[in-house]
Amino acid sequence: MSATTSRTPLAAPTEADAPLAVEATDVTLAYHQRPALWDVDLEVPRGVLMAIVGPNGAGKTTLLRTILGLLRPAAGRVRILGRPYRAQRHLVAYVPQRSSVDWDFPTTVRDVVAMGTYGQLGWIRRPGANERRRSLDALRQVGMEAYADRQISQLSGGQQQRVFLARALVQDAEVYLMDEPFQGVDATTERAIVSLLRTLRAAGKTVVAVHHDLQTVAEYFDWVTLLNVRRIAAGPVAEVFIEENLRETYGGRVSGIAGGHANGTSAKATP
Repeated sequence: MSATTSRTPLAAPTEADAPLAVEATDVTLAYHQRPALWDVDLEVPRGVLMAIVGPNGAGKTTLLRTILGLLRPAAGRVRILGRPYRAQRHLVAYVPQRSSVDWDFPTTVRDVVAMGTYGQLGWIRRPGANERRRSLDALRQVGMEAYADRQISQLSGGQQQRVFLARALVQDAEVYLMDEPFQGVDATTERAIVSLLRTLRAAGKTVVAVHHDLQTVAEYFDWVTLLNVRRIAAGPVAEVFIEENLRETYGGRVSGIAGGHANGTSAKATP
């Protein structure tokens, strides 16, 4: 009689087993021997809208640029969906600060958006009919289709921001990194951006955005990371966006503090 060995079937992968959208571990980075980020951990689940919040000089943009591989940390590592950024760059879209862009460069709105397809095409192939169609569709989503042939320098600040959002959309990424997407835009554009972020979340995408307006954090985002060179707190807005954490983040310079959903009031940082 032969012996038989029974094996327990492997459990099917669960959502908890899926890699995080963004994971930074022990990230430290310095400029001229002055720490810009110190031992920062960041865990961003898939399918959330996360705000990175903190005072000026807290390292918010530095953290975003480190995630993108534009800055190399002195210590620590970053993973996008479980792998290094260079292996996942086709899954990441980036919206920089408007102030960092040369808006006088002679190009049209349509061409700027089509640049978002270069990562898929490579540098040899030129955008074709399919890419042009996708570019127009992205412009339609942000209400800028009628401006497709306009010079980018002829647009208002809010319109320029919408164009850069369209360029990110055409990439059809999984993770969207945005640096101050609401900065300097009008109320109409701000509402359009919020609607777009919610659409991305509904599609299972992840958005990580540097954000400065404490009064809108609980309204626009569901996760938040509070940063001041080091990570103060991170997690769901209702749990993390509270008076104690905000005071630690801003050195006590916070008035009218909201506990996110805890007490229903709004938070405002004072200079």
